[in-house]
Amino acid sequence: MNVLMISPGFPGDMAYFTRGLAQVGARVLGVGDQNLRAMPPEARDSLTDYLQVKDLWDEDGVAKQVQRWLRGRSLDRIECLWEPGMVLAARLREIFHVPGLNVEQTLPFRDKERMKQVLDAAGIRTPHHFRATTKNECIEAAEKIGYPVIVKPIDGAGSADTYAVHSKDEFSQALELLDHVPEVSVEEYIEGEEFTFDTVCANGNALFHNIAWYRPKPLVMRLNPSIPPRTLCVRDTTMPEVAAGREMGFRVLDALGMESGFTHMEWFRTDDGEAVFGEIGCRAPGGRLTHGMNYAANADMFSGWAEAVCYGRLSQHIERPYNSCLIFLRAHGDGTIQRVEGLEHMMSHHGESIVHIDLVPVGSPKQDWRKVVTGDGWIVVRHPDLKTTIEMSDEIATHVRMFAA
Repeated sequence: MNVLMISPGFPGDMAYFTRGLAQVGARVLGVGDQNLRAMPPEARDSLTDYLQVKDLWDEDGVAKQVQRWLRGRSLDRIECLWEPGMVLAARLREIFHVPGLNVEQTLPFRDKERMKQVLDAAGIRTPHHFRATTKNECIEAAEKIGYPVIVKPIDGAGSADTYAVHSKDEFSQALELLDHVPEVSVEEYIEGEEFTFDTVCANGNALFHNIAWYRPKPLVMRLNPSIPPRTLCVRDTTMPEVAAGREMGFRVLDALGMESGFTHMEWFRTDDGEAVFGEIGCRAPGGRLTHGMNYAANADMFSGWAEAVCYGRLSQHIERPYNSCLIFLRAHGDGTIQRVEGLEHMMSHHGESIVHIDLVPVGSPKQDWRKVVTGDGWIVVRHPDLKTTIEMSDEIATHVRMFAA
């Protein structure tokens, strides 16, 4: 198959998905604004051909350059797993008559208001929500909903430019920070634990699914740099604590008409056990979560996704023998990394369960945790028992410390 991969080497995990396509036998034709020599080897070595464009978001310009570059070669799939490129991929599918989500089908995965309107019509519980383009519209929406509220970009990704506000004064401050965002969604604040529902789909069917638990919630992590974020992939997705979110996730995919590819949904579980939809993207999750799925399921969902979009199947045997937890460290202080404390002690106690360590080397600059999800490094633990996995991850988050100066 000839597969056009948009931005094959950036960000983060894209290189592994590009390699996955090559591993399942696809000829990978990459299009991006990254210099080929600067691309990770996993992506660079997997490409059959590559077109570097000056402006990846000039849809008309990219389409014309791709047409000239293909020189009569046909395309079987056009894929993009990076949030900003989803509509570009859909537009190119329409131009080149390639199967997959078109622009109209893609927009509900990008526009948070349209997304929730579709799900409201399907009877799925979403936060009360309003679209707003002016400060007055934002204030009117907040007053209708009642504080606290969440305000975030209509087409954002993750928790970037997302604020929880509890009063009119706080709201005014948040709107000043969002002055660069042309359109926002003002939503009911849902109090509860936050989870994901992730899938790999083919021909409208979810061939694989995963549920991850954010500990603590992303907004809490963004406001507290001293807290090491943890993301836990649960082994048993039918357990009572997450079963309602799992059932809702499948309903969301049906309502939005998901075809083939990765999806990443976030949802809340309230204190009384209600599952409330958060948002969904037709893309792979960030924050190294696909790695967490792989460690939990003894699988390779990079090549699993590739097989699903190319051939409509997932031939890997998914065992899911473990819970896995990703722990992201944030160094104390500023400057360069000086030392790491507590890692050897944790290895002596939990070495068999620590399956991945990737820390910023001593002497390297400290990472900006507001821009880099993985912070100054990440560790993965896994264990068949959920309680044990939680205890180990919390112990590592508490006792493994990095220092910068």
